[in-house]
Amino acid sequence: MTRATAVRAVLAVAVLLASVVITLTMSPRLGLDLQGGTRIVLQAHDSDTVTADRETTDRTLEVLRQRIDSLGVSEPTLTRSGEDRIIVELPDVQDPRQAAEVIGRTAQLSFHAVEGPGTGKPETGEPPAGDSETEGTDGRKKPPASDTGPGDLTLPDEQGRSLALGPSRLSGAGVDDATAAFDAQGGAGWSVSLTFRKDAGQDWKKLTGEAACHPAGDDRRRVAIVLDEKVISSPQVDPSVGCRVGLPSGTTQITGSFSADEARDLALLIKGGALPVPVEIVEQRTVGPTLGAAAIEASAQAALIGAAATALFITVVYRLFGALAAVALGAYGVISYAALLALGVTLTLPGLAGFVLAIGMAVDANVLVFERAREECADRPKRSLRSALTTGFQKAWSAVADSNATTLIAAGLLFFLGSGPVKGFGVTLAIGVVASMFSALVIARALTEIAANRRFVSDYRGVNGIGRPGAVRAWLVRKDPRLFRRPLRWLVVSAILVAVAVAGIVVRGIDLGVEFTGGRLVEYSTSRPVDVETARDTLAAAGFKDAEVTTAGDGDLSVRTGKLDNDGEHALRSALAEEGGETKKVRDELIGPSLGDELRRNALIALGVAVAVQLAYLAVRFRWTFAVASVVAMVHDVILVVGAFAWLGRPVDGIFLAALLTVIGYSVNDSVVVFDRVRELWGANRKTPLDTIARRAVLQTVPRTVNTGMGALFILAALAVLGGDSLADFAIALLIGIVVGTWSSVFTAVPGALALERSAKAPPPPAPGRGKGTARGKARTVRRDPLDNGARV
Repeated sequence: MTRATAVRAVLAVAVLLASVVITLTMSPRLGLDLQGGTRIVLQAHDSDTVTADRETTDRTLEVLRQRIDSLGVSEPTLTRSGEDRIIVELPDVQDPRQAAEVIGRTAQLSFHAVEGPGTGKPETGEPPAGDSETEGTDGRKKPPASDTGPGDLTLPDEQGRSLALGPSRLSGAGVDDATAAFDAQGGAGWSVSLTFRKDAGQDWKKLTGEAACHPAGDDRRRVAIVLDEKVISSPQVDPSVGCRVGLPSGTTQITGSFSADEARDLALLIKGGALPVPVEIVEQRTVGPTLGAAAIEASAQAALIGAAATALFITVVYRLFGALAAVALGAYGVISYAALLALGVTLTLPGLAGFVLAIGMAVDANVLVFERAREECADRPKRSLRSALTTGFQKAWSAVADSNATTLIAAGLLFFLGSGPVKGFGVTLAIGVVASMFSALVIARALTEIAANRRFVSDYRGVNGIGRPGAVRAWLVRKDPRLFRRPLRWLVVSAILVAVAVAGIVVRGIDLGVEFTGGRLVEYSTSRPVDVETARDTLAAAGFKDAEVTTAGDGDLSVRTGKLDNDGEHALRSALAEEGGETKKVRDELIGPSLGDELRRNALIALGVAVAVQLAYLAVRFRWTFAVASVVAMVHDVILVVGAFAWLGRPVDGIFLAALLTVIGYSVNDSVVVFDRVRELWGANRKTPLDTIARRAVLQTVPRTVNTGMGALFILAALAVLGGDSLADFAIALLIGIVVGTWSSVFTAVPGALALERSAKAPPPPAPGRGKGTARGKARTVRRDPLDNGARV
């Protein structure tokens, strides 16, 4: 065992042990589409006096957090997205009507005089923590308000004691600013300073002047600050303030035993109430817990079946080394899953599909290496197995790096240009690419190098799997078909396929999902079977004449409408219940028209950026003719996949977009492998006609293309059969994409490059190992066999 092999083995063991520990000690963070719940996206709009920017959106978020806490939702999550959007995630909430109603109200901040202790008793309340005379806020949920008279309220204060409040004397619109400050010199600790606008300052002065007429310690000397019918602070007016004098604006401070966070939160709430911005629900998604559990189970089954089929396939093709690659594939699964846990990635449904898909694509690097090693053994039968394997890793590195780089570009575009759960697909795909390179270049290499040093493995070439050329390669070399004698005919075939796809798009149209058109899509399960026609008639009789009803899943009903609020959805569900008995909501998607336009526009931008970025990368790495031909093949694949979905009547939504961008990466991946071999052969045989070089390159890389595609096809076939409606469209899009991508990399990209090269004036690429700065007559340095000590006789 060489030192390099030992280092790889130790590194592999260390990473695997760490991954196992992480897997056993950490739990995955599931998105709402897997654990069940409601996700609401809010769009903040400008008001007459306030601009909806980052600062005001943050204040609105804090106000909404207080409101949602009052609903008793378990572990809600609120985050700002961009400058003016707020994402609210409510686990286990299946009926979002109350949450949407509470969220949709504009923040109401008001200032009240305290008229004394409340006569009504709070329904609930916790004993105060600390001195009851301390002014502050503890952030606990308080009981609901009760009316005591016209314009009056009874509310619990920060300590849970009931207070009778007078009518509102001042609204939040009068607050100019509220800031938290620490008084280190005076020893007063943290406090909140208030500044009011001109007219509101006089109202504040009058309110505090009236309160100052009562003796110290009297509840009537307090002023209550109320946000959405909840007392957030009720400070006493300082004894130094005289009756009817009051506190002028700019000198008001709320003091107490505040912590830094409490003071900042109070200031933020007061200022947020002073700067309310209206919010609009632009997206709302609800997923039942059974749907998420079924998706996880189906994905796990697909992963196991697909991975087992892939492992069996590469073991049959590459014998012992294939079995070792299968072991590395299992290690890849553990490492990539541990990386998801360690990074705290939220696993969404598309992300789960990406994780499963990456298992099938993880064998790509191993296949590239093994095929190159087979070539080395065929060219030099007497060289050692270890030497052939090492050369295979060296020569495959360029293709491995380029193909994985194009996939990472696609993953990056999914993350930065995708929306919602689709971002999770980009993250898991990127993690899968990095983990697959580690498993192939470190784990699989260490295992195969250790095996290659064994005499039994080295002597019996039929056992190791790379000592003899594969049957497919041998047959192709023997037949040597002249594929590109007339390259234009292949381009005509591709043009015909594109014409058929475009005809489907024009004739059948693209069934854009609700995500791109706006509207509402709800899936229901009923206790009694209901056929589509009966459901359609029932909904029409209930006033929903425009509702589109289709089947979904195992006897479920999918209802798609235009604009429909939560009350309307409740009425629609009640109408179905009359015919189908107990009706449960399985999935619910509401997309506002403005967001639908935005998502549709972003999808087109994502596709355009994908084409431009891939073209730029390929132009840097290859000749411009190769880059243009690869991009033409990529566009060809996109059109065929979209056209196939048009002919099949399948919906085009965000998950389809994720599949389409993945197809782009896969298509370019295949073209890169072919053109990398063309570049290598052409540089070594500069006087050989390019069509002959292209034919040899294609024949040499076909085994890799087929073997890699089979690994992904096993996984996708399992997803298509077991994944249900949630993952079937995703799997079908990728199945079509892999088939057409394999075709186009040979019969569209290569003929296109040959046609472009006829008018190109650039010389052939330099020979392998000779860079641009190498002198023409200088001998090229030959890499020595790692097991050759240099001795000669």
